[in-house]
This record gives sequence, structure tokens and C-alpha cells, in this order.
Amino acid sequence: MIQFERFQLNNGLTVIVHEDKATPMATVNLLYKVGSKDEQPDKTGFAHLFEHLMFSGSENIKDFDIPIQNAGGESNAFTNKDITNFYAVLPAPNLETAFWLESDRMAGLSFEEEGLKVQRKVVVEEFKETCLNQPYGDAWHHLMGLAYKVHPYNWPTIGKEISHIEDATMADVKAFFHQYYRPNNAILVVSGNVKTTEVLKLADKWFGSIPAGTQPKKETIHEPPQEEFRFKEVVKAVPLDIIYLAFHIPNRNHPDYHKIDLLSDVLSNGASARLFRRLLKEQKLFTDIDCYITGSLDPGLFIIEGKPAHGVTIEQAEAAIWKELDQLKAERISEHELQKLKNKVESLLAFSESSSMTKAMNLAFFELIGDANLINQQADSYQKVTVEDIYEMANQVLRKENCSELRYLAKRDN
Repeated sequence: MIQFERFQLNNGLTVIVHEDKATPMATVNLLYKVGSKDEQPDKTGFAHLFEHLMFSGSENIKDFDIPIQNAGGESNAFTNKDITNFYAVLPAPNLETAFWLESDRMAGLSFEEEGLKVQRKVVVEEFKETCLNQPYGDAWHHLMGLAYKVHPYNWPTIGKEISHIEDATMADVKAFFHQYYRPNNAILVVSGNVKTTEVLKLADKWFGSIPAGTQPKKETIHEPPQEEFRFKEVVKAVPLDIIYLAFHIPNRNHPDYHKIDLLSDVLSNGASARLFRRLLKEQKLFTDIDCYITGSLDPGLFIIEGKPAHGVTIEQAEAAIWKELDQLKAERISEHELQKLKNKVESLLAFSESSSMTKAMNLAFFELIGDANLINQQADSYQKVTVEDIYEMANQVLRKENCSELRYLAKRDN
């Protein structure tokens, strides 16, 4: 059980504190409720661009990393479709350094043309390196565009087109910042060897005077149910063929989430999982195969991806996957198989609570989806899943008409 206290400053900033005397460290995690789904279709990649801009300096601090490193800590960030998350881990006595730095860039990010030019170039180069010049780098562009026709999950976090970042103006950047990077659109979590009273004093000292922004208007865009099989084939100079199957699933906060998560584990979680054991180890049809879910705030995807072995056609590979899925829909798994997966999940959950950083991140995320206390209910939610639940989810999700298939084929010389 993770004990914590929750507070809210007058400007709307949510503050959560978890005291953990077992560590000499402290984590300051600041989650902003903005991701790539909040971008405009003609101005994508902005949330990811801001992840970089937030490290380029504020009006008072020109280099974010040096003070953190001088305090014996380290910091980093990540962006996805739903959130942008910044975190710093440092010795607990130096906690105030992280408050100073985070509050300063929230209050007064440096808007200089040179800084924007540098970070824009960094992001453009990252786009080229990871999406354009890397084998399968643009697979998510194709797969997301195939699975989503209306929802802004249609484009990946790095952006839909490189020109959207290249053409980003200072006016665009300022408007995006002032809309989303405000205290009333953020969750601050402090976890580690701290005292709640001291954290609250620091929160009020460093964040309390930052004015709230206008609450962002987040339009809920519903992706229509998929009613027919979708298919796309891409041929490029890549080493091996790869196949992706994407099935629509409910959002992260849906009652069926834990059932579907365990369903994905049945197929691909460890050496005894069905796809790995049967298709890779026994039949040697694949050199690599995986199954996972996106776990997004809005309805997400259940994805299977695999690289067929040498001599195995993409058609044979696809047929083998569907054979396994059809068997899973026809026959209920055993209680023993399900319990093994539950035990593995429970071990992973316990491991995720072993550091102040992961606890801080998880508390922030669960607060985002409704209540930070959900962190203490995850193991029980998984244990409640039944064999019948797995059977029902398999038949509900793993349907041909609910599937988008991307075949990414290696270009062959004629």
C-alpha cells in the first residue's frame, strides 16, 4: 500500500506527496496534461518539441541540467499521445533545487528565436533519424493512419510531417505553451525521503504565485467503431518483412482494461506465452513476435507484430497468427495458465514500486485518470480477472472486422 496525501494550490496545481524513508533520494515529477492528441492536424509534433524546449532554458536559468547535476541529481522527460512528463531524481536534502528549476520554466520559459531554432533542428534531426532513415521507422505513421480515421491518435507523437516542426513559428510556440503549460493543467508528485509539510511549503513558495491559465478546452473526439478489415502494404529497403495487426480496444480507465491486458499476456509475456512458444520456438515461423496494448487515455490498440523467419511468406505468417487467435477464441485457457500470468503481473507491480521515481510517475498517472489511489488497486483488479473474462475479451476484440493489418515488406531485386 502506497500512502500519500493530496493537495491543491489556489492556482489549481495538484500536489501529491509520498513519504518514503527507505531511500535517501527524492523524485519531483511534473505531469502536464498535454500530448500529441492535443495538437492540430496541421501543426503536429508540438508536444514533443516542447519536451525539448523546456530544457533549453528559462528567463532566469539558461541551462536546466547543470544545477540538477550540481545538486547530485539527474532529470529527463518523455512525451506520448496523452501527456508530457518531466522528472528529476536527486538527494532529498537538495529537493528545493528541483522545485526552483521546474517552477521557473513553468513561470517563464525562454522564448528566443535562437533557442527555438536549435531545438527545432534537434527535433527535425530526430524525426529524420528515427522515422525516415531507420528501417521500419515510419511504420507507426502507416499503422496509426490505418487504424484511426478521425481521432488525433492518427499521427505518432513525433509528428505527422517533418514540415510541421520546420514551419513552427514563435507565435505558434508561445500560444501552445500558454494554453497547456500552466499550473491548473499539471500534477506535481514528490516521492522519497521527504516531509509532507516541507513539500507543501516548497510547493507554495515556488509554484503558488504562478497564475492559472484558461482551462484548456479538450474536445472529445470519438473514433467510429471499425466495421471492416483494413489493409495496407508498404515495400521499402528493409532487412526483413514485418507484419502488424492492430485491434481497437477501450481506454485505460475502462473496466475491461485489466482483462485485455492479461489477454495480451496470454499471447506474449515470457517464454511460455502462446505466440512466442508456438510460433517462434516450436514452429520456427518467426524470428521475433510480440503482443502489447497501448494503454492510452482514449480508446487504444491491441497490437501484434512479428518478423517471419527466412523462407516463411508473409501470408503463412499471417495465417499462423490468426490460427492462434481463433484457437484462443474457441477454447478457454486453463486456470493454471491464467494464474501464472496474474502472479507475474503482481511481481512486476511490486517491482515498479521499488523506487521513488516509478512511484512518483505512477501516482501522477493514476491521478490523471481519476484517482491516485488506483495505484493501490491494480493487483486486485488483475486478480479478479477470470478465465471467462479472457474468453469474452478474445471474442470481442480479436475480430477480423476490428483489425487493421500493415504489411511492411522488404524490397526484393527482380
